[in-house]
Amino acid sequence: VQLQASGGGLAQAGGSLRLSCATSGSVFNVNAIGWYRQPTGKQREMVAVISVGGNTHYADSVKGRYTISRDTATNTVNLQMNSLRVEDTAVYYCHTSRLGRDYWGQGTQVTVSS
Repeated sequence: VQLQASGGGLAQAGGSLRLSCATSGSVFNVNAIGWYRQPTGKQREMVAVISVGGNTHYADSVKGRYTISRDTATNTVNLQMNSLRVEDTAVYYCHTSRLGRDYWGQGTQVTVSS
């Protein structure tokens, strides 16, 4: 199971960024995929998850600002992040699980400046 994360970078508060997580069809069509984030010195936390059927779940802190979606043409899960806040600064990871094992993509840094 491979997850290839991309996107991220630097944005000003109030701005937008987009993250993408590409994977194989065998993963994309079978497993829910989510985004987690880990601010420096803090624990990793769930941000958003999308099921194969398109059902979504968001952390309260990002509801109404972030949108997770599936692109079936490219086997990619995207995270559109709008109205960014300084507290959104973190390393973001895409995640899936299969047969009780967790799989993580490489982290991508998101930095929001005031």
